[in-house]
Amino acid sequence: MWLTTILMTKGQSMRSVFHLAYNVSDLDQARAFYGDLLGAKEGRSTETWVDFNFFGHQISLHLGTPFATSDTGKVGDHMVPMPHLGVVLELPQWQQLAHRLQAAEVAFVIPPSVRFQGEPGEQWTMFFRDPSGNPIEIKGFADFDRIFAS
Repeated sequence: MWLTTILMTKGQSMRSVFHLAYNVSDLDQARAFYGDLLGAKEGRSTETWVDFNFFGHQISLHLGTPFATSDTGKVGDHMVPMPHLGVVLELPQWQQLAHRLQAAEVAFVIPPSVRFQGEPGEQWTMFFRDPSGNPIEIKGFADFDRIFAS
């Protein structure tokens, strides 16, 4: 199922899916990580890149040098890797993924946990890296209407 965003533009609705392309050092490792572990469905590919349905959005993984990151993003008590990519899931889906990653003994940058508890932006989060070192954050919200709450 493709998760789509409906935008209203001059009275017309428009479907949109976010696209992000970035480098990985090994496509076979990427296929195992994104496809087998995260459950992303593989799309088109060549010898130098592969597309995935990443929770309803398109990521294109190209062979190359992954982007440089550093722990410069201060969120609560944590310094998180910047830049990073991620997705926001409904809490039950987030919990299922967290259990799958824990069972696979993924090394977490920030293990599955809740932050901003009791505040308008209460969320569950986890940070980890793909086999090429690209940082990924997965957030979970019990109430999607609170994603942009302040």
